[in-house]
Amino acid sequence: MNLPIIINMLVFVALLILLAKAGSNNWSLSKKVLVALAVGVFFGLALNIIYGTNNPTVKESIKWFNIVGNGYVQLLQMVIMPLVFASILSAVARLHKASSLGKISFLTIGTLLFTTAISALIGIVIANLFGLSATGLIQGTQETARLSAIETNYIDKVADMSVPQIILSFIPKNPFADLTGANPTSIISVVIFATFLGIAALQMLKDDRERGERALVAIDTMQSWAMKLVRLVMRLTPYGVMALMTKVVASSNIQDITQLGNFVVASYIALGLMFVVHGGLLALIGINPLKFFKKAGPVLTFAFTSRSSAASIPMNVETQTRRLGVPESIASFSASFGATIGQNGCAGIYPAMLAVMVAPTVGIDPFDPLWIATLIGIVTISSAGVAGVGGGATFAALIVLPAMGLPVTLVALLISVEPLIDMGRTALNVNGAMAAGTITSQLMGQTDKKIFEQNENVVLSKS
Repeated sequence: MNLPIIINMLVFVALLILLAKAGSNNWSLSKKVLVALAVGVFFGLALNIIYGTNNPTVKESIKWFNIVGNGYVQLLQMVIMPLVFASILSAVARLHKASSLGKISFLTIGTLLFTTAISALIGIVIANLFGLSATGLIQGTQETARLSAIETNYIDKVADMSVPQIILSFIPKNPFADLTGANPTSIISVVIFATFLGIAALQMLKDDRERGERALVAIDTMQSWAMKLVRLVMRLTPYGVMALMTKVVASSNIQDITQLGNFVVASYIALGLMFVVHGGLLALIGINPLKFFKKAGPVLTFAFTSRSSAASIPMNVETQTRRLGVPESIASFSASFGATIGQNGCAGIYPAMLAVMVAPTVGIDPFDPLWIATLIGIVTISSAGVAGVGGGATFAALIVLPAMGLPVTLVALLISVEPLIDMGRTALNVNGAMAAGTITSQLMGQTDKKIFEQNENVVLSKS
């Protein structure tokens, strides 16, 4: 380890200590996370300016920063399956009515797919307004390698997955393997397994009340235990965000971003408009969108820096239940399904924009109303199928483009700006899941308005 790396490490540790001391002054989680985000941006920018993007010193320093950043993400991934299992099991066991379970599932998934259709339309409109096109994009060494990897590792998998196979893959055959996250559909499989266990607990309560009540007490204890674990890990959020943001900024290639700046700007405008749509839908049902976004801030910041919808599930559930007033039964379903189905950013806006960019290169008019309607339909349907193969935005594009008769080469040509745009897409995915839970809760009349209206500091003090 040379001297510059040691200096970088010392500065990084000093910033973590300063962040810890500053955050001890009764700051809200939102404030801590925003400060951590700003510190990470400035430190990462300083490293980028001093050393340059591909400098070995920066790469080696980032490996050490990853102990905090990636370590935090892995801790959240550690609690995903226990949380999903315990929360869904507890939620179903408390419902007492199977009709409520069906209603929650229908409204949650319906909202996710409906907003995905809107996001696809926004992606199409923005791509057309900006005149985005795949023509003239350069295929360099990185892009060629990416295309080769896509052809080898992804396209065959997507081609082999039919709709019946995707649906069948949701049904758990080995729940213990799914609890380890062994399959791309493990989260949905765990949800289904926990749902059946919850229904079985309700049946036991009817047949043998004494044993049934003991089972319900055990389920509640397990769920409370899982939530305590989540809150323990969440205390580390500001430090994880700072490390992740430092890595992103320090390793960003400004030249590549500038060359594809038009696509980056158009993508973020589309993402921003979809956030406005979420806010409009919330306002339509009587939820204050500004208060919603303020309380969702820490989760969205983490999703933005980590680029992981799945890793955001624990914070998503915690935010919905303790800050937005959504019952655990609804929050658990929306967070779990929202991480795999109907992702507005990865499975909605992104493949729609790529399709518009590629269409003119094969003689298709991207302004044709019938073509646009077909694209929206395919994007919406495939957004439920993406969970069957895993891989987020890449798989969404690889399902949509061939279905529309379009080549997939463009997916590889955007590799240089992919991480930057993926940050915004992931934040939108998570926001869509939270919005779906809040909308479902409000429509079913189950939102706790006292919690929603509470000051965030008050809510956090109860953790």
